[in-house]
Amino acid sequence: MGPHNHQLAIRSARKALADEPTIIAITETFRILGDPTRLKIVLALAKEELCVLDIAEALGMTESAISHQLRLLKALRLVKQRKEGKMVFYSLDDEHIEDLIRVAARHSKE
Repeated sequence: MGPHNHQLAIRSARKALADEPTIIAITETFRILGDPTRLKIVLALAKEELCVLDIAEALGMTESAISHQLRLLKALRLVKQRKEGKMVFYSLDDEHIEDLIRVAARHSKE
């Protein structure tokens, strides 16, 4: 086996790195999902569109606590809202979040 070309390996590793804004956005997404309450909300919304009352009851928490977490999830575009009269319903913003959770769940079981 010949000598290892470190410069080639380093260049390859650098190409694999995303730009700094992307790195920060990905880190922020994982940080937000790293909270058990927020993860539970995302898991619940992966199954069903829900209002704050429904989420609070499902998780055994107060509406204000859920609203606070939903604001954070919405700010990162992980969840979206839809108004129906006075009711506001929440759902996942897109299927990518569901894919991310599914892959993480599979990884944790291996």
